[in-house]
Amino acid sequence: MIVKDFLPVSRQDMEKLGWDRLDFILVTGDAYVDHPSFGGAVISRVLVDAGYRVGIIAQPNWRTVDDFKKLGRPTYGFLVTAGNIDSMVNHYSVNKKRRKTDNFSPGGEMGLRPDRATIVYTNMLRQAFKKVPIILGGIEASLRRFAHYDYWDDKIRRSILVDSEANMLIYGMGEKQVLEIADYMKAGIDINDITHIPGTCYTTDNLESVYDAIEIASFEEITNSKKAYNEAFKIQYEEQDPIRGKRLVQQHKKTYLVQNPPVMPLNREELDWVHGLHYMRDYHPMYEKKGGVPAIQEVKFSIISERGCFGSCSFCALTFHQGRIVQSRSHESILEEAKLITAEKDFKGYIHDVGGPTANFRAPACDNQLKRGSCKNKQCLFPEPCSQLKVDHQDLLKLLRELRAVPKVKKVFVRSGLRYDYIMADRNKQFMKELCEHHVSGQLKVAPEHISEEVLEQMGKPCGKTYDEFVKLFKRTNKEIGKEQYIVPYLMSSHPGSTLKSAIKLAEYLRDINYTPEQVQDFYPTPGTLSTAMFYTGLNPITGEAVYVPKSWEEKQMQRALLQYKNPKNYDLVVKALKLAHREDLIGDGPKCLVRDKTKYRDNANRRDNTRGEQGKHSNRRRPKR
Repeated sequence: MIVKDFLPVSRQDMEKLGWDRLDFILVTGDAYVDHPSFGGAVISRVLVDAGYRVGIIAQPNWRTVDDFKKLGRPTYGFLVTAGNIDSMVNHYSVNKKRRKTDNFSPGGEMGLRPDRATIVYTNMLRQAFKKVPIILGGIEASLRRFAHYDYWDDKIRRSILVDSEANMLIYGMGEKQVLEIADYMKAGIDINDITHIPGTCYTTDNLESVYDAIEIASFEEITNSKKAYNEAFKIQYEEQDPIRGKRLVQQHKKTYLVQNPPVMPLNREELDWVHGLHYMRDYHPMYEKKGGVPAIQEVKFSIISERGCFGSCSFCALTFHQGRIVQSRSHESILEEAKLITAEKDFKGYIHDVGGPTANFRAPACDNQLKRGSCKNKQCLFPEPCSQLKVDHQDLLKLLRELRAVPKVKKVFVRSGLRYDYIMADRNKQFMKELCEHHVSGQLKVAPEHISEEVLEQMGKPCGKTYDEFVKLFKRTNKEIGKEQYIVPYLMSSHPGSTLKSAIKLAEYLRDINYTPEQVQDFYPTPGTLSTAMFYTGLNPITGEAVYVPKSWEEKQMQRALLQYKNPKNYDLVVKALKLAHREDLIGDGPKCLVRDKTKYRDNANRRDNTRGEQGKHSNRRRPKR
């Protein structure tokens, strides 16, 4: 089935298609944008392609059940997602302050979705339709599928499936799972009996039919013991593999959460199929009056070329969502999408990005990943690139050359994450030459994150010398091709492992390279990451070692201020941090100092003022008559 229009958002839309009833209704916290960068659009189009009738309820008013009823009762069930971003991350900054705008809402308006949208939407659907099956999906559900530490409540919360009382949860990228679930339901099988599909979770009152499973510490146990929390997290982390991963069970009082092993990632043909489906590639016209949906601007002229990442940064949730096995699209599929982009009336000749989680990964890290799974206790790039790692940029180079040759294309940029350590591991430096020559828009953004080895170790990032070597190569390459281009490093403050001493070391590094970052990302403890487990427990779940965690508001502000020490607004915080760390040597007029000693100048100024005052007193005295 092909629907060459936006999917129904009203009864009138259904009537135009001749649909009296929908098979599935997708409820999303995002505005309706029919583009392959939006998970809700992908899942909907996958189902429609398989012959199912799907409607969209985008950003319903959750204060009444009316919006949830507007498309009627679906034949098979509701699909619920908070949207492309966890609703709490969408709403609040790392300082837990309410954000002012929402790029996934019409006109950027904030407040069109509730906090914890997945749970709220499910509760409203239960009020509206009682026993209609509800299936959760998306990043919010995926990363909250086990009992987890919640930064905003500062406590352990239950699995989102248990809290919402939905029937099933799809974790990861859900195309395979949702099709299999739909086909079983179409065949008349009750959703509560569909318990075997990889990449899904369900709940049960007993474990009589659950086999070959590892039971991890219960919700009650991890609530009372940080050690138990870390032990449970470590098992989740290690079993996140579609080939060797085991089924996991976690008890929540009288209910058991069961996670089936991860689903195998889509192969190239399947990924091409997903991106080759008919998308309108824009926001729904109903948002035009409000100026559209800002998030489309980031992706409208960009191309997703792969999924997955074997980089495994501790603060990134990709391991738990897309997995470590990289899957990429064919050149033919990507070039076809490039032609669609060039046909857009507002296309100016620039493809803004070609990439994914990591732009320069195009294949699995090694042959073993597809045979025996990713290594359980070993990373591909950290602390050094594995001897089995396949390092090759030739396929990516060929793809970029082909994209540059597409008619109407003036420039193809690579702006999504580039792993500079992977580039440095490649003996053939041709990729760096062509990257600088054709695919950098004056500034190349990369993410060293920090410079202190004790912090990088907890981040799972390469040591500082690798980044320094990359910077030298970048500068040398640009000099050879006669271009003046710059590196913009992404940096993170207050990550577990970072002390004031670590932050000062990074500030000194920034002083030495004469760089002041305009933005610094404070570490944000989001669900599902190794770093968040460290933040909560003060222990590294993998090694069991204690980790220093900057938690107080004041220290986090000081660490952030140190990275922007030139900003006058940060002066007092920087001075306080330097004094606390006994680094007064960095306060003064010396070439290595971060800030000047204002008290010294203030004292001098006071002395000058006092001197003037004394002189003034004498000058006002009457001179004696001669």
